[in-house]
Amino acid sequence: MTSPAGTTVGKRSDEESSPERTPTIRENIYTLPNLLTLSRIVACPVLGWSIVHDDFYLATGLLVYAGLTDLVDGFLARRFNMRSVLGTILDPAADKLLMTTLTITLAMKDLIPVPLAVIILGRDVLLSLAAFYIRYTSLPAPKTFTRYWDFSIPSAEVRPTGISKVNTALQLLLMGTATVSPILPVDISFPLHALQWVVAGTTIWSGASYVFARDGFRVISSTTRNGPPTPPPPRTGS
Repeated sequence: MTSPAGTTVGKRSDEESSPERTPTIRENIYTLPNLLTLSRIVACPVLGWSIVHDDFYLATGLLVYAGLTDLVDGFLARRFNMRSVLGTILDPAADKLLMTTLTITLAMKDLIPVPLAVIILGRDVLLSLAAFYIRYTSLPAPKTFTRYWDFSIPSAEVRPTGISKVNTALQLLLMGTATVSPILPVDISFPLHALQWVVAGTTIWSGASYVFARDGFRVISSTTRNGPPTPPPPRTGS
């Protein structure tokens, strides 16, 4: 309908009544830190194969590579502002895949006890299920299968607790020590057993901390009016 002044009233009313649509936040996920993290993920099957086939020299070399790339990608992300929400997911995921690979294969070779392996893997399975649930509940609408797996759409970022960082360091120390123990010229079975008990305790403690912590993750707004999202904090292990 047109008013006497010649303006289109119907079209204007429709425009005024329709809600304003704001763009979905996206970020650059193709960064060098993320690529280094992916290389650690790719190296995990080779690491597992080397342990199962008693090639502990190769396994030790891959562990050194994993440790160095973990340090480098964290430095690059902080120094050159290459942080991303995907990085806060990939980095702990790479650590967990590394830990899972070491836990399973070292238990298969009787280098760590099976009950300890069950504790470590059980905690990680429960935290992984919780992460899938948080991703779904925090994903901006519409919640589709494609958008769920599109990690350029941030929804929530993980914030490791203090004890989880300590636990990650102790677990890596245990797995690294167990991996190199077959090629060491001395017997380290006593300190290795003591470390196993300590890791069992910190693993249970860190899993419980995520249940009671209020800042274990942060939901990110799906839209923005004032510019791009604030970069996430530096990545750390979980």
